[in-house]
Amino acid sequence: METLYEGKFLNLVRDGRWEYCERVNNTAAAMIFACTPEGNVLLVEEYRPPIAAQSICFPAGLIGDEGPESGSMAARRELLEETGYEATGMRYLFTGPSSPGLTSETVAFYLADGLRKVAAGGGVDNENILVHEAPLAGIDSWLNGQIAAGKSIDPRVYTGLYFLTRHGCV
Repeated sequence: METLYEGKFLNLVRDGRWEYCERVNNTAAAMIFACTPEGNVLLVEEYRPPIAAQSICFPAGLIGDEGPESGSMAARRELLEETGYEATGMRYLFTGPSSPGLTSETVAFYLADGLRKVAAGGGVDNENILVHEAPLAGIDSWLNGQIAAGKSIDPRVYTGLYFLTRHGCV
């Protein structure tokens, strides 16, 4: 494997004819599928420079970003930082590649339950995260409105909606 570029957070590498990014010091992330007791899906919105657009996704972040931690600990931390909600339960669902043709990063998916609002959310430092509590009952219409407004919907939102519906979001 040949390193083409070394950055603070990402390296660009070549393995044979294949070029891809690998995270420096960490290759794992956690994404949290969460629904409030009132039946609202918790989504976050953030500007993403690679696509030059606002992106809507479930709360997520790197595992071990702030020191050694398990995936479920990272999921709890990210849920609280980004949305202001604590969860009494954090159920591991599965792990998969985030974009297997582009990066070495994997994502562990968690289903949160027993949510309780304890803080404002919005992320840390300069994340500028906007929290959305969208009703599951009207989520298709809500998402279509966001698309019409020029926002990008992370495809994993639809994966999360599958799990929330299957596992009893109110």
